[in-house]
Parts: sequence; structure tokens; C-alpha cells
Amino acid sequence: MDTNKMRAEFEAAFVEEEVRLLGEGFRSSALYMIEKNTVNVRSAWWAWQASRDAVVVELPAEWVTNVGTMLPPPGVRRAIEAQGLKVEVKP
Repeated sequence: MDTNKMRAEFEAAFVEEEVRLLGEGFRSSALYMIEKNTVNVRSAWWAWQASRDAVVVELPAEWVTNVGTMLPPPGVRRAIEAQGLKVEVKP
């Protein structure tokens, strides 16, 4: 996934979680925190990226080669990686 797209998803999720926890009146404060890249935002961004790095989708080699009816094998890998996840094909 493109880093800019991932950051946009993170920012939207950050704001919505702050609003969920603290109420709608906190939306402008959450947006300000993102704009100023406060320590809370930097920490949450680090955790968001680390959580994406921790997820690896393992596909058996025979499944990847036989999936042509759904998506061509490269398409499967691209679709998973487009979500910011890593793919490993296990022999």
C-alpha cells in the first residue's frame, strides 16, 4: 500500500477513535493533533505501521498456482500487498 494512502487511513481512524472515546466535540482537537504531529499521533502512527509489518499472509505454493480461476497468482499477491500486508509463499 502506498504510504500516503496508509497515512490517510491511519489519520481517519485516529480521528474517529478519538471522537468515539471523547465525543464529537473533540474532533477538531484530534485534527489539530494530526496537523501538529503531536507525540500521541507519532506514537500511534508507529504502532499502526508496526501492526501492518507484523501481519504476514502465508500462501501455500500449490494454492497460488491453482488460484487462476479467482485471480491470476500475481493479482492475488498484489491484492494482499495493496492492503499493506506482506505475503510469503511457503513451499
